[in-house]
Amino acid sequence: MSTSSTLRRWLLAALALSVLLGAAWLYFNGWGERDGDYGAQFDAERAFADLAYQVALGPRPSGGPAQAEMIAWLTSSLEDCGWGVEVQRAQIEGQAIQNVVAQRGVGAPWIILGAHYDTRLLADQDPDPEKRDEPVLGANDGASGVAVLLELARVLPPDWPGQVWLVFFDAEDNGDIPGWDWILGSRAFVEALEGQPDGVVIVDMIGDANLQLYLERSSTAGLAAAIWAQATQLGYGEVFIPLPKYHMLDDHTPFLQAGIEAVDIIDFDYPYWHTTEDTLDKVSAESLDIVGETLLAWLLAMPEGE
Repeated sequence: MSTSSTLRRWLLAALALSVLLGAAWLYFNGWGERDGDYGAQFDAERAFADLAYQVALGPRPSGGPAQAEMIAWLTSSLEDCGWGVEVQRAQIEGQAIQNVVAQRGVGAPWIILGAHYDTRLLADQDPDPEKRDEPVLGANDGASGVAVLLELARVLPPDWPGQVWLVFFDAEDNGDIPGWDWILGSRAFVEALEGQPDGVVIVDMIGDANLQLYLERSSTAGLAAAIWAQATQLGYGEVFIPLPKYHMLDDHTPFLQAGIEAVDIIDFDYPYWHTTEDTLDKVSAESLDIVGETLLAWLLAMPEGE
């Protein structure tokens, strides 16, 4: 890359960041600036231990032998933190879906944080053709988002002014496999959802040791602006990059289709996606910490009744 093109890229990034900061202020009237501290602190090592626990269970595809253990562990962990938990069971496109839904608080704002807990049935992107019929272990693609949500469940203050739902979606990751489609769990969830949450944030593939989070193109611009601005204020501007890159079909999509503001936080530049190499050594506690601290600060800065 030439010097002039490098300079142009940085100028564009600076311009995009200034636009994001302005949009965040105008859209949320201060939502995104951490002006209060409840004493909560995201524990990256504890989150990484949750990630490692999931990996130790082995592949965790929808309907597989590890699913029941995942659901029991999620339910127990969330209840221990004082959250009300239910398992949403549904049928969609011939598949049985089990979403784990944790709720706490009442009133507004109403925020939903989501991640998928399933892993892909087949490693069909593996560079070794002989491994493409093997399941994916899913250290990043599945376990990382779950780990961040579980740690947020522990540290979000009980007196947070509003209601938060943590939703662990089933059957996100088996599209393009016969008998399956993408994002089945979130589609079933939105079909049954009553009411209009103020915002939905999906975290997916956010544990990559070389984390780079570009703006996802279909996400609600103002909501994304507030989160990316919060990350910049915390010193994570080199990770939360204020430039659009990918347009994703992910668990935020059914919410957008229902007219609900939603953001997908995802690092799709992950070379081990849907391969047998999506393993524990490819992820880091630091990446979990960056995402978790950003979301925690964003939630704590949110005014009551927004």
